[in-house]
Amino acid sequence: MSAVEPLDDDHARPAGASDDLVSAVGALSEALERIERARGALYEFHQLMGGADAMLDDVTEGLRAEGHADLAERIETELVGRNVLAGRWTFQIVEEFDDGYYATWRELERTVREKTMDGRRHVLEAEMKQRRRTAGRPGHEATPGS
Repeated sequence: MSAVEPLDDDHARPAGASDDLVSAVGALSEALERIERARGALYEFHQLMGGADAMLDDVTEGLRAEGHADLAERIETELVGRNVLAGRWTFQIVEEFDDGYYATWRELERTVREKTMDGRRHVLEAEMKQRRRTAGRPGHEATPGS
């Protein structure tokens, strides 16, 4: 891969940045994008678990109404409000992830970009866009409004 004309200053390869460096930083950014997706899945898990727990109120009410107070009692004492992991509801899992692993990822990715790409994001992808687009064709503009 060789340097190509930049889309704009925000995505230009910094002077002296090698192809290998641009590739490495691009791979780090792609890995962070996967972490972002995992974080979204964790938040989905959090919301699904909370919704399921809230549904148990209707379940226990229905069981009681149909003469199954013993089953309703068991659900109330064994499931309602139960920790998902030892000592944790899902909001605590989300907070621990966000404050620890996720925060470290974001900080290190930003630090690498600042020290190697002058803080610029998506330099690798911007260069790929320049190589793959057909200049002058509708829908292949370098930037919005160009």
